[in-house]
Amino acid sequence: MSTDTLRIGLVSISDRASSGDYEDKGVPALRDWFSQALSSPWEMEARLIPDDQPAIERTLIELCDEAACDLVLTTGGTGPAPRDVTPEATLAVAHKVMPGFGEQMRQISLQFVPTAILSRQVAVIRGKSLIINLPGQPKSIKETLEGLKNAEGESVMDGIFAAVPYCIDLIGGPYVETHSAVVKAFRPKSAIRPPSR
Repeated sequence: MSTDTLRIGLVSISDRASSGDYEDKGVPALRDWFSQALSSPWEMEARLIPDDQPAIERTLIELCDEAACDLVLTTGGTGPAPRDVTPEATLAVAHKVMPGFGEQMRQISLQFVPTAILSRQVAVIRGKSLIINLPGQPKSIKETLEGLKNAEGESVMDGIFAAVPYCIDLIGGPYVETHSAVVKAFRPKSAIRPPSR
């Protein structure tokens, strides 16, 4: 396993999808997005599990501690319904809380729907892994990762992924590069490396 390869854990959390009642759309949407967004090497581990806090905690711990994922993204289970326990499970396994990610995701989603204030997405660090709760819908996943662009394709609000590569640098992960047409990774000038060949 190359230390230059970003290891991504993708966790879709849904009672109905995990029981086969309907097809999971979260993991395929994320796989497609990363194939367009990343220019540096990456590999993924995917999981489909029910809305069950102990199961979510076990999965997150396994992906961080055993599978050595640098980045773990969850979809689903972040609303106010009784079965929505993804944020609680995420906070339970956290070593550090990163509140800016959730704040920015809600800011982006509020541009489209007033019910975005009901979302409880959080982001945390566990060891050398960054864990982020994403929305469940593919369109919302793309918007929160990429941000918002105007008709000319210029960024009007940064998505959260702009900050992810530098965060991964800071916690000891691989140097992640992106296709700037999809999302431009932001780093301080002192942290930028020459482009890889």
